[in-house]
Amino acid sequence: MDRLASFGNDPFDKPPCRGCSSFLTEPYIKCAECGPSPFLLCLQCFTKGFEYKKHESDHKYEIMTSDFPVLDPGWKAQEEMALLEAVMDCGFGNWQDVAYQMRTKTKEECESHYMKNFIHNPLFSSTLLSLRKTKDSRFAEGAIPFKPTDDPPRPTFDSVLSRDMAGYMPARADFMEEFDNYAEWDLKDIDFVDDDSDILRALKLSVVDIYHSRLRERQRRKKVIRDHGLINLRKFQMLERCYPKEVQELYDVMRRFARVVGPVEHDKFIESHALEFELRREIRRLQEYRKAGIKSFCSAKVYERAKRMREEERRKRTMLCDVLQYIQDGRACQQWLSKQAAIDAGITPAVTTITVSATGRRSAPPLNLTGLPGTEKLNEREKELCQVVRLVPGAYLEYKQALLNECRRQGGLRLAQARALIKIDVNKTRKIYDFLIKEGYITKA
Repeated sequence: MDRLASFGNDPFDKPPCRGCSSFLTEPYIKCAECGPSPFLLCLQCFTKGFEYKKHESDHKYEIMTSDFPVLDPGWKAQEEMALLEAVMDCGFGNWQDVAYQMRTKTKEECESHYMKNFIHNPLFSSTLLSLRKTKDSRFAEGAIPFKPTDDPPRPTFDSVLSRDMAGYMPARADFMEEFDNYAEWDLKDIDFVDDDSDILRALKLSVVDIYHSRLRERQRRKKVIRDHGLINLRKFQMLERCYPKEVQELYDVMRRFARVVGPVEHDKFIESHALEFELRREIRRLQEYRKAGIKSFCSAKVYERAKRMREEERRKRTMLCDVLQYIQDGRACQQWLSKQAAIDAGITPAVTTITVSATGRRSAPPLNLTGLPGTEKLNEREKELCQVVRLVPGAYLEYKQALLNECRRQGGLRLAQARALIKIDVNKTRKIYDFLIKEGYITKA
């Protein structure tokens, strides 16, 4: 009895012959009584009457071959399977590559046959429609649409946009590399045979169950990407920037919870918090008006204009105080005031040097340690050193501890050793080294 083989064209896809262990080529024999795993024999072993365990030579058998037409008299079943595999490998529409992989048909023949029998065939259309409506599709590899009404970008391979889209291929509605991409490797060498022990069979079934759980996780992640529209990352980031800064921070924190709720619920949650932020800001503004005695919106406009002017004047005074606190050079102060006057007048100021010492080298103002971490751990002399060498307290404490440890280990420390230990400017290292020697923290070698 001739039947279509359930394997592909590659002989390595078929189980070996149970008699001689050679790879099967069509036609070959399948025992109709032995099971549940197929008992397959090549023609040579079948003609010799090979028997093995429960299989006997007088059992009913089936001749497995695909050398007969199915949909078209000019297309054999083996070519039909080769066409479907080529379309799956090369993608729909790449008929030149499909024909090259098939070898026996031209580009035009592949395209016309596929469109006629698999796309426009009313029998297949109704079958696919009924399959799409079934509920038992847990492990179905459904295509992930980019957008219901949007044509996705089609970047070139290994471009920046392709990497931003995580290797998504719009023409195939698939990814270049799936999540847990090598999950199938654990199954490639598993073969269920009749002589397996109960423990070995249970172990193989456990491996299959683990593989199914990994497939479910892969499908779940695809569903999250599809439902939330995360394929085009740049477009997603542009939509995120539409919110205020505070809402963007909330969006970034709550993004991890998007997987447990639907996209509509997640967007409603973010929008509600954005609305809450706007309402709270408006309430604070109205409370400020009430506290200032303002009772009309016209008075509020005057108040806001005066407030902006006061803030600008306060900012200028603060900036001037900061500059005068650290810069004692009258010439540099005059240059800075001229620059600010040019900015206020709307004129582009000329680029000038702020401060130049007598040696011709540029001098920087002392470092302001207010609010820097580790400042409370320093004494007054150490604070003065950090201000002069412009070194943050945390880094100074780290360098100090390293030098102290090295000095205790060697019984003394030389400047060259300190410079090899601290990879910063050599002048700063010398100042730190001299300061620690003077204060008695370390000793010279």
